[in-house]
Amino acid sequence: MAAGVEWTAIVLTCRRGGGVAALQRELELRRRRGALGRRPVLVLALEDPWAGVGSGGATLNAVLVAAEHLSARAGCTVVSADALKEARILILHTGREFSFDDCGRAFTCLPAERHRAAAEAPVCNLDSLLGTVTRRLCVGSPPGVWVCSTDMLLGVPSVPEIDWEGFQGVRVIAVPGSQAYARNHGVYLVDEQVGNSSHIQAVTPAWSPLWMSRGFAVSWTRSPCAVPEVSAPMVLWMHGSCPCCGCLAWGSPKSSSASSCSQGLVRDIIYKGTEAQIQQCAGPDGTVPLVCGVVFFSSSAAEQLLATHVIPPLDACTYMGLDSGAPPIQLSLFFDIVLSMAGGMTEEDFVKGGGDASVRRARSVLWTALHAFPLSVACIPDASYDYLTTAASDHIRSLTLLPSSTSHLRFCKTAHSHVDQPLLLEDGSSVTNCLLEGAVRLAAGSVIQHCHLQGPLEIGPGCLLTGLTVGSSSALQGRPLRDVVLQGHHVRLRELPCRVFTLTGRLDDWQSPAEEATYLNVPWAEFFHRTGIRKGDLWDAETPQKDRCLLSARLFPVLHASEALGLEDVLWLLAPAASGDRLARWRAAWRMSWQELLPCLDKAAELGARRDLFFLQGQRKVRRMLLGRQDGSLLPLIRSAVYEGYHEALLSTLDEVASTADDAGIAARALACIADVLGCMAHGEGGLRSGPAANREWALAFGHLESGDIAGGVRELATERQKWMSSPALLVRAARHYEGAEQILIRQAVMSSCQFVTVCPAELPPLGHWVQVACPARLDLSGGWSDTPPITYEHGGAVVDVAVLVDGCRPIGARVRRIGEPELRLASLGGAPWGEAAVELVCHELGQLENYCQPHAPGALLKAAFICTQIVQFPSQKPLRDQLMENFGGGFEVHTWSRLPHGSGLGTSSILAGAVMAALYRAAGKVAGTESLIHAVLHLEQRLTTGGGWQDQVGGLVPGIKIGRSEARLPLRVEVEEILVPEGFARILSDHLLLVYTGKTRLARNLLQDVVRNWYARLPSIVQNADALVNNAEECAQALRQGNLPLIGKCLDVYWQQKKCMAPGCEPLAVGRMMDALQPYVYGQCLAGAGGGGFLYVLTKVPQQKEALHQILAKTEGLGNFSIHSIEVDTGGFSMEVVGCDPNSSAHPGEDTAM
Repeated sequence: MAAGVEWTAIVLTCRRGGGVAALQRELELRRRRGALGRRPVLVLALEDPWAGVGSGGATLNAVLVAAEHLSARAGCTVVSADALKEARILILHTGREFSFDDCGRAFTCLPAERHRAAAEAPVCNLDSLLGTVTRRLCVGSPPGVWVCSTDMLLGVPSVPEIDWEGFQGVRVIAVPGSQAYARNHGVYLVDEQVGNSSHIQAVTPAWSPLWMSRGFAVSWTRSPCAVPEVSAPMVLWMHGSCPCCGCLAWGSPKSSSASSCSQGLVRDIIYKGTEAQIQQCAGPDGTVPLVCGVVFFSSSAAEQLLATHVIPPLDACTYMGLDSGAPPIQLSLFFDIVLSMAGGMTEEDFVKGGGDASVRRARSVLWTALHAFPLSVACIPDASYDYLTTAASDHIRSLTLLPSSTSHLRFCKTAHSHVDQPLLLEDGSSVTNCLLEGAVRLAAGSVIQHCHLQGPLEIGPGCLLTGLTVGSSSALQGRPLRDVVLQGHHVRLRELPCRVFTLTGRLDDWQSPAEEATYLNVPWAEFFHRTGIRKGDLWDAETPQKDRCLLSARLFPVLHASEALGLEDVLWLLAPAASGDRLARWRAAWRMSWQELLPCLDKAAELGARRDLFFLQGQRKVRRMLLGRQDGSLLPLIRSAVYEGYHEALLSTLDEVASTADDAGIAARALACIADVLGCMAHGEGGLRSGPAANREWALAFGHLESGDIAGGVRELATERQKWMSSPALLVRAARHYEGAEQILIRQAVMSSCQFVTVCPAELPPLGHWVQVACPARLDLSGGWSDTPPITYEHGGAVVDVAVLVDGCRPIGARVRRIGEPELRLASLGGAPWGEAAVELVCHELGQLENYCQPHAPGALLKAAFICTQIVQFPSQKPLRDQLMENFGGGFEVHTWSRLPHGSGLGTSSILAGAVMAALYRAAGKVAGTESLIHAVLHLEQRLTTGGGWQDQVGGLVPGIKIGRSEARLPLRVEVEEILVPEGFARILSDHLLLVYTGKTRLARNLLQDVVRNWYARLPSIVQNADALVNNAEECAQALRQGNLPLIGKCLDVYWQQKKCMAPGCEPLAVGRMMDALQPYVYGQCLAGAGGGGFLYVLTKVPQQKEALHQILAKTEGLGNFSIHSIEVDTGGFSMEVVGCDPNSSAHPGEDTAM
């Protein structure tokens, strides 16, 4: 959730009988999704105390309940006004029922998707308003109570720039609108219309101390007074006089800064005023400040409002008054509570404006309590306001026209919907939360929401279809619709749940008398003539003519005595020809009017049906995105499925995709999504997602996958999964094993590169003669991570690498010789090719090679190398001794070394693997070219289970400066292009490059697991970054061809930012300090490899800066042990030689003579 107000409490009010439990669930779901911010202490759906309490009574009751809950949480035993002092409370009123959405205007779905939302869900008007008020409108406001209606679409500029400095009192929010629109709406009459560049606020003399405290210098003139000429913005008190002589007071701001909001004090609120009254409210541009249903009470004003809840008759607005037996009273938020503070009102006029005696008494209490508070208005230019009327044409227009630029939403033609044939949806139409199968044609100006339909269907212009299930499709087929509103409703008749359908015309008016109105867009008389329906069928004889309207017409069947109700029971009204049977069936049914149906609407059932449909189309989305290899992220949908209890259905869909896909890459991504579902189900508990995945309970499933039986493996995984669902710890461990299963499939995909490994026979070196290989290290200048499976074969990769000598030598090497004993002698010599062995291991049996796939096991890399070069067949029925004697006449001895520290980031392990495999091939009488070795190392690292890409071996085995590339396809093939640099540039580059050892190490495998997980989740940032990595690699290659050091440095800096995006947390604090210290002296810098520690390489502005940089870093605190090393571009690449050993010589092996 973007930065905004952190609410203390959010209260959603609803009318009595409005499904408060269902609304509470909706709020809790939004809390879980993170849509309500980090810290709402209280999230509450609140039913009005009684049916007619009004918006004012609902507000007072909500303030009371919020204060009561917050007081209890603070340890108080009574309601304390102190609970409001620092609280930020948001009250949202759902208001009256809505003709076009059974859940009201608040839950009217909008045709929009939030692509950056943590959890995916349909966007309701409530969600839009929450985003607007939280992240835009209310930002910067002091503690207090915001009250917002939900009966409108509201758009606010991202920075409304409302001035809150020193604010006290109450402020209403206004939106500029046309005078024509204001004729059917409310507008504010403001003391002073203020331009956008002014902070003028008009107040009465009684409030001048307040305005002085807000930064105004106030002056008074003596009689006879004269307002002086002013060049600065002024504040005018328009309805009051100075305390001495009654003249007007004036003042000017002490300081002024630009503000985009017109602000002033409210004199009056005018509703459906005359043309003259509206004109009086207009500003210089002709617009008027419209009432938009939003008001803010400062803490002190909210406390005063709260205090009235114990004073009759206002106590009747709250649940406490109801429980105490107080007679009901109805109050308006704006025309009773807010109007009491308007500067143009007198107490007498205000109190008399009340209806009955109880309302007048209530107004008197409100005047006494609140009138002293200044009522200001902030009119926000460029804001948009669209009241959700009961006119179908208006509603359809709201859902098909793009919102203004002030909205934080962007409408789309299809939102959270699966549409088989999207080309049949015309521009200007809208489909939200739907599943449309087959040919469903939708004309411009029509809307479908919450429907599961099967074509062929044709929906003409001017239609609104909601709540229709797949069973309704047959009734619609062959029946084109035009200018109608067709809705399916969940109703509860006492305890009996029913499905009811209603049908109206786009041009119909609900409340106009039948003599003047239409039904299905034709006059009632014509409708009666066409259908045979009589007035007496719809209205009782005693119903007054003025009350005979569409709202009260008993048109809609709800039950048949012995048959199921269907959509045909209303559709016949459109084409009643030869429909005598239908008329008789209609007359025999129990029918209700819309007015009678409204109290029976089942909000919980309707919201539940919408969720069911959302996740049903979500399952189609999963299939579509995985099978179509689309880059969209499923993680938001996964989170929602877990939060809302639909995880089992989602898991079943993922199982199906994984087991039926004809591509191992698709299956691997599906398994990764299952791991994400399991991880989400742990709700952040149970440990880290990365961890071991070799529990024997999962071995059977893994065995199926290893053998290529993906469908069998997925079935076994699902069976085993059921045993691991009972606790967060088990869920996390199960998720790790699903990632282990996914790695098996990645391994199989990468092993497709083996077809590019070509091994040719060569002369077998004599027994006891060493084959020695020495390799440079590598620097990755750009593009790293794009070479990592599965990114490299699903997206495509490009990496610029440089082979380098470190402190003048090739730091990585291996040597192999055949020995007479049928065994494998494995030795790591540490940092020198002639040093003592740091680790020695002798393998006599095949079983000793079994842990070759455990990277931390002693000798694992060397064991894997023997297996991947096929010197040793594993597994095999033939013992190791027999294999070695039959094929080579003895065993092998392998020595390896690296002068580089563990976790250096210079590609040591992959380059060492390449060196070992090159030496093994040669010692076994074979030879492999560089391209073959690159692909062979890919194979080895998958067998070793360290994963990893191809950039390290490309960097260390191919000489000089080059760019490696792989296309987005299988089989995986790496192609390397030498980058031709200007003559002498390799030497220049060497003089400007330095290595700084940071003293920090980090195992890249942990980073790798996170990156692969995020890639499979297709997080938008990761997908975009993968594109950027490849592009930056090509730019870096071009900069190298030009010999442009500053441009190369820029690419390095960009590359480091890309690495941090790919693997957040890869920059330790000490490294950040080091880079900050070096920044003025370098063109660019980057941690080598995956980051997290190891070596930092820098491209200095001045050549030969080793000593200078050492002095700079020595003066920088908090760096720990660091060292600086020279590097040189190695244009020769790795070396391989066969050397002999005189058994009588005491020389070190490294000093043997060359063959």
